[in-house]
Amino acid sequence: MDPDAVVRTTRVPHGGATDSSVLDFSANTNPDRPNGVEAVYAEALSAATRYPDDDYPTFRAAAADYVGCDADSVVPTAGGLEALRLAFEVTLAPGDSALVPEPSFGEYDREIRLQGADPVAVAADELLDTDPAPYEVAVVCTPNNPTGELADSDRLRAFADHCRQSETTLVVDEAFLDFTDAPSLAGEPGVVVARSLTKLFGLPGIRAGFAVATGELGERLAVARRSWSLSTPAAAVGAYCMRQTEFVEATRRRVASERERLADSLSPQFDVHPSDAPFLLCDVGERDVDTVVETARERGVAIRDATTFPTLDSHVRVAVKRPDENDELLRALTDV
Repeated sequence: MDPDAVVRTTRVPHGGATDSSVLDFSANTNPDRPNGVEAVYAEALSAATRYPDDDYPTFRAAAADYVGCDADSVVPTAGGLEALRLAFEVTLAPGDSALVPEPSFGEYDREIRLQGADPVAVAADELLDTDPAPYEVAVVCTPNNPTGELADSDRLRAFADHCRQSETTLVVDEAFLDFTDAPSLAGEPGVVVARSLTKLFGLPGIRAGFAVATGELGERLAVARRSWSLSTPAAAVGAYCMRQTEFVEATRRRVASERERLADSLSPQFDVHPSDAPFLLCDVGERDVDTVVETARERGVAIRDATTFPTLDSHVRVAVKRPDENDELLRALTDV
């Protein structure tokens, strides 16, 4: 990290409501979690009087099975954002440049700037057609946050090939990919995949995730990773969750069904962006975004003001939750 860059960089706004009296549709986390998590956490907590095994063999084996890669390529991290920071730390130096999608997750811009490098934005739906050669790093988010668009697998692999030929490191943020049945790019040479376990498994406070990279790039990540990068409970819960295949499939089915229902219900009132993710981006048109957000909150529902994302000046983002909760969202957004 570049010390001079730190003083020029600010925090990034995120969704998430701390008020438990409102239904939170501003953060894209699953309202459900796998059965048995509490027991796994309690058992792991009793073992937390000792340092965790810094090799994390059980967690890495579960992660490897989960995304289809070799366990030696898995680098445990405290959430997907820690995986992204680690990727940028080992690939960027002051004065370098990185290609980033826009609009997309604001932490890419911030984390790249913290390394003293320069983020160069391109429209998210045009990034895979952009020449990566001028950049040290290229970033892809799939499905993209906040638009929800899933990258075409063939085009993404072709872009990864182009990055390898250009000696550009490709960083792929797959934080929401497990809500789809699309294949991961984990294990592809020259690619760093960042994964979060907190979205699909409904445990953002656990802070569990991992990066995947091979060869010399993977070795750099492994060396730079903080020692004991996962707490004992986070490692145990994360490994357990990644084995819950029935929960994953049930969640995917519910999200797909409810996302379609929400999109159909909201479309007469808003322009709803097509989505493959557990959220929907809505253009509120001539309405005032602040008024839409405040009115929904007065009715007991928190939604995300998406104008904090570059290029979005009339948008909100809403998560996809359980059917009864989604009914409350629709009620809150009626005639706003």
